[in-house]
Amino acid sequence: MIVKEVTDILEELAPLGQAESFDNVGLLVGSKTAKVNGILVTLDTLENVVEEAIANNCNLIVSFHPIIFSGLKKITGATYVERVVLKAIKNDIAIYSMHTALDNSEKGVNAKICEVLELKNTKILIPKKESIKKLTTYVPKKDAEMLKNALFKVGAGSIGNYSNCSFVVDGVGSYKGEENSNPVKGEKGKLHLEEETQINITFASSVEQKVLQALFQNHPYEEIAYEVYSLENKDQNTGMGMIGELTKPINEADFLLSVKQKMNVSVIKHSKLLGRKVKKVAVLGGSGAFAIAAARAGGADVFITSDLKYHEFYTAENDIVIADIGHYESEQFTKNLLVDYLTEKIPNFAIRLSESNTNPIKYL
Repeated sequence: MIVKEVTDILEELAPLGQAESFDNVGLLVGSKTAKVNGILVTLDTLENVVEEAIANNCNLIVSFHPIIFSGLKKITGATYVERVVLKAIKNDIAIYSMHTALDNSEKGVNAKICEVLELKNTKILIPKKESIKKLTTYVPKKDAEMLKNALFKVGAGSIGNYSNCSFVVDGVGSYKGEENSNPVKGEKGKLHLEEETQINITFASSVEQKVLQALFQNHPYEEIAYEVYSLENKDQNTGMGMIGELTKPINEADFLLSVKQKMNVSVIKHSKLLGRKVKKVAVLGGSGAFAIAAARAGGADVFITSDLKYHEFYTAENDIVIADIGHYESEQFTKNLLVDYLTEKIPNFAIRLSESNTNPIKYL
């Protein structure tokens, strides 16, 4: 396999188009056409991880966090980022990052936390805004079904638990080809009327490129009339955090102790316990203070995240228990998720789970 074939598989799980605008995801180092000998999956790409890849003949590192986040003006080896990039290039190792693309996936980071905590009836906590688009195009009536099926095949027309969704209107289109035209129907220089079908179909913004490619490849006209615009609707299957339920309610202290054990956490910082049973739980891997209001609005009894500041614990407002379990700790099982996913998709390939501990925070 080559690098692009592997990354295409990863993008089925977490399309890069659903990453946050501030992020730096995708292939950060290396060539997409390079042949892959082995894959090493890690949370962070540090020097010891690159060395681990070299030792195990893995020339593609799949990393959750991007080693290059902001622009590099020089690569001299002065910082840990520069040293990683230099070492990777010197040893022909490609580095691919998923970060918020996987955060926003319904089968990504937060789904894995829910699995570890054994939460049921899970759903996205903060559905992503401006993530649904609509295509309107016009096609000869006899070609409408063919074009719709081609669009469905690349992911258009999926709404929640439904697929192949569209709305069509039949009518009559008109056009006149100019001197340099080559009309499929009618003759250039003459006004032509054609029975056409207007196709309206929605799609996730992350698959826009595939949808337009399918449109251009399958539409019979020389010049295609089409419109694409963003909708106000939120994609309920894409977004940050998740919320779910325990099989049966337990008291707050017992629940936090179970979180500590299941998530392999040394210490949990939390707001005041409220003396209530825990049934509904919200989670958000990584820095999640921005989601406290959403967790409260969703009726969560406890919100599990990380990187909370002192005053952010006050925002619990005696309405919810918020718990900071640590950034690394909240995302640590992400690499297991990716190894399992890749192993299922390409079972006869060398895929390794990194054994390097990349947590920069230590506890006494």
